[in-house]
Amino acid sequence: MKLITDPNALANLRHDEAEWAPAGTPHAAFQPESTEDVQEAVRHCAAHDIPIVPRGAGTGLSGGANAVDGCLVLDLSRMTGIVEIDGDDLLAVVQPGVVNDDLKKAVAAQGLWYPPDPASSPWSTIGGNVATNAGGLCCLKYGVTRDYVLGLEAVLGGPVPYGTAVRLGRRTTKGVAGYDLTSLLVGSEGTLGVITEVTVRLRPAPRPPATVVGAFDSLVTAGQAVAMATARGLQPAALELIDRACLQAVEDWKHLGIEAGTEAMLLAQAETAADADGLTTAFTDAGAVWTERSTDPAEAEALFAARRLTYPALERLGPLLTEDVCVPRSAIPAMLGRIVEIGARHGVRIATIAHAGDGNLHPLLITPPGDDAARIAAQAAFEDIITAALELGGTVTGEHGVGLLKRDGMIRELGPDAHAVHRAVKQTLDPLNLFNPGKA
Repeated sequence: MKLITDPNALANLRHDEAEWAPAGTPHAAFQPESTEDVQEAVRHCAAHDIPIVPRGAGTGLSGGANAVDGCLVLDLSRMTGIVEIDGDDLLAVVQPGVVNDDLKKAVAAQGLWYPPDPASSPWSTIGGNVATNAGGLCCLKYGVTRDYVLGLEAVLGGPVPYGTAVRLGRRTTKGVAGYDLTSLLVGSEGTLGVITEVTVRLRPAPRPPATVVGAFDSLVTAGQAVAMATARGLQPAALELIDRACLQAVEDWKHLGIEAGTEAMLLAQAETAADADGLTTAFTDAGAVWTERSTDPAEAEALFAARRLTYPALERLGPLLTEDVCVPRSAIPAMLGRIVEIGARHGVRIATIAHAGDGNLHPLLITPPGDDAARIAAQAAFEDIITAALELGGTVTGEHGVGLLKRDGMIRELGPDAHAVHRAVKQTLDPLNLFNPGKA
């Protein structure tokens, strides 16, 4: 374990990737290596009224891991143990600092698969994925992180003395004894305690999918293709949307040979021939300029690599304000149209990627560095996008979490009564308001 007080080192640990979210100045950072280290830190902070801000790899996009003044940043990146891989019961037990892709590789060596795959999977940690209930490219068919968390160990406070390690959940496939406190902690963004161990569900490794690509002459037309595929009952493993601005940014950076002459592209992975055929037909019927189908794993990997590189490619162009709204799949065309209109009305450049198959859209608002007027316009557009999503029956966040950027939107979405219940849960489990205060 290691205590960090050097201001330069702390500067790198005081915020996540949400560039526009405020961050305070921590008193120190602590890097535990065991549950016992975490317990000791929590007990000390409770005794001295020091706020605790848990942190994984810092890849979050909502400010959920941003420091508050005088806090202890609890950096869990050294807790990287893969405690167990059980092929008979299809589960693994890991510490929170294990990187998502590292877990995938470890279980793949035994013919197994951990499906949750956020775009940040090469860097983000399981603890952070659990804290935000991360989704990813395959969640359309296989679900989000919560669907794979069987049990947790967490250091809590409130009803038990601060610093108590509690085991929640189980190792069995089924079980309904007691309240589902495991699911309560998944997605709680460190506001209810510190997760120190995770038991995850695994699957047998899937067969290589076919890749279906469609190019469209407008963003809304691509959205109509998604709605059509959904209405026809197709079940791809992944269905991703990338607009022209995103494709061009990746190509300018990495020179992957991507053709970016169309306004939007859909990338799908289908595990059955029927779904692959159905997707090809749906794209064509919706007005695709062209469609292609491939079973070449290398070609598929290149296409989906472009999708994963979108955020860092766009980040090179200027500060990004990243949205994460989710709408019913039938409302995708309308939401894409609203995004185009909002960008034009505020004079804001917006590039859009999406887990289109489940309605989770990521409009990326790009501003020139140092341009305060553009920043104000982007913030106004950000709020208008939230309003549009709520008006279409959606949610303010599909997978990035609320953090600091979406607190007001979350309160609007929940309404006063449900918000009061949330506050009561927080007060019961953390009466000292030590765990990630100010976050939602």
